Amino acid sequence: MTDDIDGAGASVPAAERASAALAGFLADFGAYRAGLETRLKQQDERLTMLDRKSNTPRRPALSAAVAEEPLHLKAFGAYLRSGDDDGLRALVPEVKGMTTAVAADGGFLVAPETTDAIRAQLRSTASLRRLATVVNVEATSFDVLVDRADIGAGWATETAALTETTTPIIERISIRLHELSALPKASQRLLDDSAFDIEGWLASRIAEKFARAEGAAFVSGDGVDKPMGFLAHPKIANATWAWGSLGYIPTGAAGDFAPSNASDAIVDLVYALNAEYRANGAFVMNSKTAGAVRKMKDADGRFLWSDGLSEGEPARLMGYPVLVAEDMPDIAANAYAVAFGDFAAGYTIAERPDIRILRDPFSAKPHVLFYASKRVGGNVSDFAAIKLLKFATS
Repeated sequence: MTDDIDGAGASVPAAERASAALAGFLADFGAYRAGLETRLKQQDERLTMLDRKSNTPRRPALSAAVAEEPLHLKAFGAYLRSGDDDGLRALVPEVKGMTTAVAADGGFLVAPETTDAIRAQLRSTASLRRLATVVNVEATSFDVLVDRADIGAGWATETAALTETTTPIIERISIRLHELSALPKASQRLLDDSAFDIEGWLASRIAEKFARAEGAAFVSGDGVDKPMGFLAHPKIANATWAWGSLGYIPTGAAGDFAPSNASDAIVDLVYALNAEYRANGAFVMNSKTAGAVRKMKDADGRFLWSDGLSEGEPARLMGYPVLVAEDMPDIAANAYAVAFGDFAAGYTIAERPDIRILRDPFSAKPHVLFYASKRVGGNVSDFAAIKLLKFATS
């Protein structure tokens, strides 16, 4: 390696030149690194500031939402206890769920919390609601379209002429909504007691009365100002079953099971239902009938009935769940005391999601009446999905 001559004519060794170049590079790199760290720090500070600004508007909104619920419940409680509806009327524009006070109908929509409590109790009762399809509608009726026949299909060959296939048969079943009402009452002295849970009490009493009325209507209602029960439709022997009626299987004895091989009627009832419905099948009967059925054994001496293995699990008959509904008829001559079917397909309940309440302190002094109402309807939506057991010889 040769030496260079500097500006003064002196010779500069190569090693010194390399060392000077490296020192200059390190100095430049240090300056660059310092500038980069400064820019990154500034960018991080800007992002932090933007994040704080974006979060600031949301805090009051959360606080308002938390504060709004107690205010709403307080206003609803004031109306129930004293009839003071100023708080509810003031909240109408802001509170979703307490939509409005309708002067033409009277009363207010029940608070969403109370409505949810009523619905929960209705679902937990021994009602057809536990098996049927339940839909919420805003109209006065609900239409169910049922395809009773598959679109025609056939096999074709390369040279054979194609034949026209059949068209499906569409049935329209219209379920009208009817007004269901309850009229629980409480003394004004009890309402004045601040420790009394008025909302919980009201939800429990309304649900109890609604459940009784609905349970009977879904089973045997005539469709006049009430839902149409599945037992209200025509019934014919399953061998000659036709749409618009429910097919039945006879037990072989009037007002009882057959004296021999009594359980055969249960087996025949299960297999009277097509396989597509049988997979979701369930039995419906009252307690007296269940007491008679649970004693039945198969040919090997095993009980057909088995209790639920855990709390809340229904008992099972031949492996299918059993709904004990007290509105089903007792065993009697020509009675249809047992039903089996896919009730999710076979029966539809349509209802309005809101419940209305009107406080009446005048009609039953010194008590206060609470007129609660809702709109609900029900009807058979697939006649092929439900079969009945008739306690008769034929």
